Amino acid sequence: MGGYVYLMTNRPNGTLYCGVTNDIARRAYEHREGLVPGFTKRYGLNRLVWFEFIDDIRDAIQRETAIKRWPRAWKIRLIQKENPDWTDLYETLV
Repeated sequence: MGGYVYLMTNRPNGTLYCGVTNDIARRAYEHREGLVPGFTKRYGLNRLVWFEFIDDIRDAIQRETAIKRWPRAWKIRLIQKENPDWTDLYETLV
């Protein structure tokens, strides 16, 4: 079973959150609606700005861990490479 690594934010160049899930549409919805207590709800991170699918969930978890350790500038470059306007990608999932 595979998994998705994703980045959420509240606005372009805003606070960033990196997560991993096996169901990106469900998880992004949970973040958008504030259904998940914790960091994303506290900071209003409701915009999905980047994600990638990885075939093996264990590799996805490893990728998430690596990205969480990256400097902020690297994460921003990752987003801007695929989504330069910081568009909410949730709309592409539903």
